[in-house]
Amino acid sequence: MKRGLTAFNRVSLLVGFGFLYLPIVLLVVYSFNASRLVTVWGGFSTRWYASLLKNEQLLDAIWVTFRVGVISATLATILGTLAAVALVRAGRFKGRTLFAGMVYAPLVMPEVVLGLSLLLLFVAFGLPRGFWTVVVGHATVTLCYATVVIQARLAAFDRQLEEAAQDLGCPPFKAFLVITLPNIAPAVAAAWMLAFTLSLDDLVIASFTSGPGATTLPMRIYSQVRLGVNPEINAVSTLLIGLVATGVIAAYIVQMRRRQSA
Repeated sequence: MKRGLTAFNRVSLLVGFGFLYLPIVLLVVYSFNASRLVTVWGGFSTRWYASLLKNEQLLDAIWVTFRVGVISATLATILGTLAAVALVRAGRFKGRTLFAGMVYAPLVMPEVVLGLSLLLLFVAFGLPRGFWTVVVGHATVTLCYATVVIQARLAAFDRQLEEAAQDLGCPPFKAFLVITLPNIAPAVAAAWMLAFTLSLDDLVIASFTSGPGATTLPMRIYSQVRLGVNPEINAVSTLLIGLVATGVIAAYIVQMRRRQSA
């Protein structure tokens, strides 16, 4: 017999959800605060959203962050797909353990160590720090996450479908693109979204690899918070929350529709 939630379980869920989401709710509410003091409610107002549109530094940081996220997530997803194919289908090739360890290393390596390593690498090669070094840094960090997501789906894929296409004369690479890739597309999309979200959130790697003209939004917010919390930060954080929530809801709706049509 199924039992309902006990009083203890209900209280535990309430406390857990409150701990997770109450700070976010307060941030969203105070983004509409008319007062300049972020902890004192001065009435409902959208002045900080209007002020945000005039803040060129924040807008530039948002644009840099968005471009870095899109490019690094795309690179991480492509390389993660190739790495997943090698780990799943290449068998026990020589150096497989070393290759897997190198791919998964950023999962357990502290970001400070990884950021310092990337900085020393760029300095050793004489590469000026800027937009593309941040992209490389973020792609390096998010590659392992994309590989894990895609590898799990690829391992469960029935390879006989691809082999049947090859028996009918389809070249191996084309069979992968036509048969396998569409079937693992949800995992690839999930890997891209995860990599993009991690890129938006990153502060440590960007701090080590960025240069003039490549200040990301987390770096800008952190530098402003050190001088005092500005209500515009609440506004831009609310917009980011809305963006991420919209993406999650859209992905959920697409997934549910696919299940219903299947």
